[in-house]
Order: sequence, then C-alpha cells, then structure tokens
Amino acid sequence: MLILMLAVSLVSLSFFSACAPEEEKPQEEGVKKVFFGIATGGTGGTYFPVGGAIAQIVSNFADYDNVDVVATAQTSGASVANCNLIGKHEIESAFAQNNVVYWAYTGTEIFKDKEPIKNLRVIASLYPETIQIVALKKSGIKTVEDLRGKKVAVGDVGSGTEVDARTILNLHGITYDDIDAQYMSFSEATDALKDERIDAAFVTAGYPTSSIVALATTKDIILVNITPEMVQKLVEEVPYYAPATIPAGTYKGQDEDVTTVTCLAQWVCDADLDEDLIYNVTKALWEHRDFVEKVHAKGKDITLETAIDGVAIPLHPGAEKYYKEKGLIH
Repeated sequence: MLILMLAVSLVSLSFFSACAPEEEKPQEEGVKKVFFGIATGGTGGTYFPVGGAIAQIVSNFADYDNVDVVATAQTSGASVANCNLIGKHEIESAFAQNNVVYWAYTGTEIFKDKEPIKNLRVIASLYPETIQIVALKKSGIKTVEDLRGKKVAVGDVGSGTEVDARTILNLHGITYDDIDAQYMSFSEATDALKDERIDAAFVTAGYPTSSIVALATTKDIILVNITPEMVQKLVEEVPYYAPATIPAGTYKGQDEDVTTVTCLAQWVCDADLDEDLIYNVTKALWEHRDFVEKVHAKGKDITLETAIDGVAIPLHPGAEKYYKEKGLIH
C-alpha cells in the first residue's frame, strides 16, 4: 500500500519512540506483519502529533494472534484529502473533521460533484477541533468583517480548514472575491504571518496549536471572535458545529476568552479492513489513551465516553464490537 512509500520521517519516529509506552515485541516465526497507515495533516497542526502518538500505541499494543501490526503516521492535506485517500484505498486510516466525513460518505456539499465515498467507516471520535482566526495585531483586524480586503490564509487545498473558512466568511456575507485568499497549510500560514506576507489565517485544530504557539512567541497576534449571535446562527444552520471558547491565556498575549465554534476530529478507516484488526486497534487506543495526553494537551479530550459522539456514518464492525463490549452501544 501507499503507506509503505509514505512513512513518517525518521526524525519524527525518533521523537515518538523516545516517549512511547514500552512493550517488547517478541520475534516469532510465522508472524504476519500488517502495515497500518494513519494519514494526519500538516506538521504545524494537531493531527500530526496526535496521529504519531496513536501510531505508537497501535504498533505496541494492537497485535493479535500471529499478526504484528506496524502503524505509521504520515503528513497529508488533512480532512478532505484524507477521505479521498481512503476512497482510493491508498491509506488504511486517517483523521478528518466529522462534517467532512459525512459529506464524503453521502456525496454532498463539497463532494456533491463526486461519487460518494461509501467505504468510509468510523473508528472513533477523538477531540473537538476549534476554528481559530489568527491575525497580526498590527493589521488592525478585530472582527470577521475586518477581513475584507485583507490577505487571508484559508487553509490548504482539500482541507477541512478551507471548508470552515468559506462557511464562516459566507455567514458574514463575505466571499473569496472580498479577500485575497491564500491556500496554505497551518505551518505555511504561520510562517507567512511571521514574515508579514499575510494579515490573518484560519486554523481549525485542537488548541493549543503548536504553530500558533510558536508564532505568538515572536509576533503580537490577536484571535478574532465570532460574535455569540453569529455563533448561534451558525450552529442553527450547520448542525455539525457547536459553540466553543478558547480560554484566555491559551496563547501568549491572549488576555481574554475568545468565542468561536468547534467540530469533532474523527479517526476513520477503510471498510475493507479486517474486523479483528480494527477491533484490536480500537482496543489498543482506549486501553492506552493516556499516552496521547503525554504527547499533546488535546489528549485529555480523547475519552471513551465521547468515542461515538458526532458519528453520522457507520462504525467499522471491529470498532462497533468493542463499543458494544464497553456498553456504549446496546
């Protein structure tokens, strides 16, 4: 599979290996290696470090019978691109926003001109992904309306962030014709803000987002509020979103709470994968989820109790079997 060619870099593997939960894997004859890829996002977002941690958990604890599961996290274009990778059977699993997952499966919204991706299945809902609008303080941007006429990073092509940016702008009566839209990953956008090549950027990720943390150490930034009235309107029109608050102090120089909206990061996979494989992958995650918290603060939001929240397409039978055993499904 493509994952054999797109494995995560040795540097990243060394980082995750250094703090991974340890379990010796005996080398036995007759053991079958199964490679299990996890498509994440850019290195500056939350998907990549969380995916790396989960890959370590799967590699160490998802073995079963005579199967040695070898998981790797890889960078990608995030939600939309990840769903397409699964649709083409080019990756075993991936992270994506729950709204994008639903649109891909049903062939609606941004997937309306494409064949529905019917081989998508959910392993678990992971954590809330918050829409963050970051602007340079010197740009004078204080509201969403102030983005008019500004150079704004709207996310990578094929990303959930780009979907969110367009949705938020349209809610305020703003189209891409009203801004100078720049298609950039989180890392590219924060680098461009650092160099003052753009004025603002949309970032949909679990906070604190590493690229924004790094930016705030070198630049005076502002997080733009979506007003409570607009939040309510958005939630009523788009049920995948929920109200959210980015607490004061999340980033350097952020002295007040910021109102915005959130969706859910989901871990999805190819429906064709073996039930026993996904059962053991799911079991490994929930029995060792505390390791994710050691790697990223968002790990604290990854809980078994919320594992099937926001699931609007079928679960993989292996995951469903595990959740039935745990009493989440009756």
